[in-house]
Amino acid sequence: MKPTGSFLIDRAAAEKAVQMSLPLIHEAMKHKEVGESGFLYIVVMDPLRTPSVCSFEEAILYEHAVGDKEKWDADYAGFARAKAKVAWRTGLDSHLVQELRPHLLAAGDTVLWGSAVVDGIVVGVSGANPWYDEAFAGTVAMCMRAIAKAGANEARKKGLFLGA
Repeated sequence: MKPTGSFLIDRAAAEKAVQMSLPLIHEAMKHKEVGESGFLYIVVMDPLRTPSVCSFEEAILYEHAVGDKEKWDADYAGFARAKAKVAWRTGLDSHLVQELRPHLLAAGDTVLWGSAVVDGIVVGVSGANPWYDEAFAGTVAMCMRAIAKAGANEARKKGLFLGA
């Protein structure tokens, strides 16, 4: 039986988290030290659709492109997905895997980094320098966690959880 996904984090929540993060991302991308591509791609994973229950593609909750995809000079979507896949499979930020736990890399994994895992919420980003990709991924993940906490608070008030 396929999992239905997170009760509190759905596509709408992921889209909201990305939209909340975009002002910071757009402002940061004005600075060359952040990255010079002018493009960015974000991949958000469903925290309940883990490798033990579904494929990577089935676990993708939401994707978002920043900048005109027609002008891309690289496959930012592919890179962001690859970063997200390493983080999704290992439960660790891709930089941590690359630098401290390379024994967790599988054949075909990317050696690029720029993803974040916050309490099981996985986000991969590509287009900026990897340390900024990671920061943007972390920003989206933290916003998702806040949205889930707000949703849990409302669900408790409505008695949607057992024992509430």
